[in-house]
Amino acid sequence: MLLPHPRTPILIGGAQFTQRTAREGRVGESLSPIAMMDNVARAAFVDAGIAPQADTVAVVRFTADSPGDQGRLPKRMFRNPPLSLAKQLGIAPRRTLYTATGGNTPQWLVNRTAEEIARGECEVALLAGAEYIASLLAAFKAGIDLGWGTGPDHDPGSDPEEIGDQRAGTTEYEARYGLRFPVNVYPLFENALRGQAGRTPDAHLKWLGEFFSPFTKVASENPYSWFPTYRSPAEISTPSEKNRFVGFPYTKYLNAVIEVDQAAAVVMTSVGKARELGIPEGKWVYLHGCGDASDIWNVSERVNYHSSPAIHEIGKRAFAMAGKSVGDLSYIDLYSCFPSAVEIGCNELGIATDDPRGLTITGGLPYFGGAGNDYVMHSIVTMMQKLRGKPGAFGLCTGNGWYVTKHSAGIYSTTPKAGEWRRDDPKSYQKDIDGQAHPEVIEQPSGRATVETYTVVTDRKGKRFGLIVGRDAQNRRFLANTPDDDITLDRVMREEMLGRAGGVTPGATNLFRFA
Repeated sequence: MLLPHPRTPILIGGAQFTQRTAREGRVGESLSPIAMMDNVARAAFVDAGIAPQADTVAVVRFTADSPGDQGRLPKRMFRNPPLSLAKQLGIAPRRTLYTATGGNTPQWLVNRTAEEIARGECEVALLAGAEYIASLLAAFKAGIDLGWGTGPDHDPGSDPEEIGDQRAGTTEYEARYGLRFPVNVYPLFENALRGQAGRTPDAHLKWLGEFFSPFTKVASENPYSWFPTYRSPAEISTPSEKNRFVGFPYTKYLNAVIEVDQAAAVVMTSVGKARELGIPEGKWVYLHGCGDASDIWNVSERVNYHSSPAIHEIGKRAFAMAGKSVGDLSYIDLYSCFPSAVEIGCNELGIATDDPRGLTITGGLPYFGGAGNDYVMHSIVTMMQKLRGKPGAFGLCTGNGWYVTKHSAGIYSTTPKAGEWRRDDPKSYQKDIDGQAHPEVIEQPSGRATVETYTVVTDRKGKRFGLIVGRDAQNRRFLANTPDDDITLDRVMREEMLGRAGGVTPGATNLFRFA
């Protein structure tokens, strides 16, 4: 029998935490993100059965520090989050790493760290993340200064090493049409998927409630959920005062909720180091397969709005590396910021949307909580616990960054991974994805055109504008708005608009009028 190589990477400890002070009217008692990470890091080391130690401390980028306009959220309140965390733990790591933005980042970080461990470049790594927008916004509203920006964690004296793809998620052209906001982009994918499924708008909205109601059941049973509440399909899909449309066809209950306070951490090492530290094998969780890739970066240039070549590729790579298939999985957690992300994941990985195993182990971002860039750290910790409770089972976690842009996958099990750990270099298959044929984009279109996909953006005051992704007479892709009168917007939300003909007029923002 082939045994694991001593440098085989394993996960040995994990923990998560949900802070409810903001929801309970006690925001003045809220822990800072550094303190929350200290909490889960200590718990993760306790889970592993060792004292805090790490030569590498990596922190998932806070949402407030992500590129773009974050409104009232102060950027870089903490100069070096991983070093501040290390000082709280009383350890002196050789490296402090701060990641790029993206919901794929925790899984990407596990994959990257596993490779470093396998190469002998890292002995013990602490991976952590936290989101704290609930407390920050509650403090703003209450006029309370939490003191986080001036406390001892604010500036530990140096900068971290920043890792990952730092590119912004949108171009200037896309940003003019509101595509920097996920709530405006994911509905474009959803309507395209609806067209592929052949459903009417009304039938599809009903289906969305049926699709995501099981997620709320999982969330209702998860003690770490931000919204531990079961919602029926009708409650999710029926617009109401509490459940208004956000980006058509999504009601509020179908959107990730980023205003949470949640933290999670994972400890990784090698088989040899774990034996040296005396960590029981019952704690070990192996990363059997993994993959990382991005779709064509700019949303306006995608091959289409109902598929993801990158998810297909990383799934193929991860399952081949693990020597497993979808049918071998006992647990699945597909990234679930919006239904379209899950649907595309299912389509590309060969998983039925009504798979009896379920598509989430946490409850998903709209119900468990959309912990910004760090949600997948929670799904990984939850997966560790489930696999330890069912030795020999296999589980899949996926992550998605920006707008179905960056993707990562990991296949886990307590079953030892035999032989030397080696993954395919993501660069070796990224070039083929980048080279796929895709539409030419014209920023100033004019003349006859048709609708490729669309949405209507709404807020608390009502419908704001229609957003069209269209094709001109030369089949070039463009972005445009519709007229913002109620008659037009009501029609767009009521009738089938996919493939509709019209005319587009160029301008600061292009205007599409239906024929």
